Amino acid sequence: MVSFLYRRNKARFVAAALVFAGLGWAAAPAAAQIVAPSHLQAAQRAIAAIQATNQFDSFLPDTALELKNELSQRDPNLSGLISRTVDEQAMLLVPRRADLEKEVARIYARHFTETELNEMAAFYGSSTGKKLLREGPAAMAESVGAYDIWRQGVAQDLGAGVGKALDARLQAGAAKSSKPPALRFGQ
Repeated sequence: MVSFLYRRNKARFVAAALVFAGLGWAAAPAAAQIVAPSHLQAAQRAIAAIQATNQFDSFLPDTALELKNELSQRDPNLSGLISRTVDEQAMLLVPRRADLEKEVARIYARHFTETELNEMAAFYGSSTGKKLLREGPAAMAESVGAYDIWRQGVAQDLGAGVGKALDARLQAGAAKSSKPPALRFGQ
């Protein structure tokens, strides 16, 4: 069954292997960099406070569900066995989530000082910081909507202003030459 999956998805497996190999190579210098334990702990607190890795929480369950569906479509009679087996194997991989947390903490430790990370954790751990995390995306979406309305108005006003100014300049030039302007811009 695994070899069948491999042959069927060979391109996907090769691409994934290259990505993982590349990530391993890119992460090697980061792993070699010495980070003080207190700096790493500050980074872990900061990423927990800002929920930096929450977006990755659904990866394993989603991947397991996709695999169940794919394998069950091939042999619906085995769907119960497939489902149990995929669930068992997925549960074996749950502890690896901690590896991601550690790597993200190392990344943040490279980009921010220990003091900055402690300040982030303090702010985003406060009620105001938590509210920013909760309400920030909605506020940003509304801000983008306001920007769209604003930019449309500014673009229209710019076009109208330029049209009027060009017409005035062309008419002033035509009055000097006693020839009517060939074009009118502001209508």
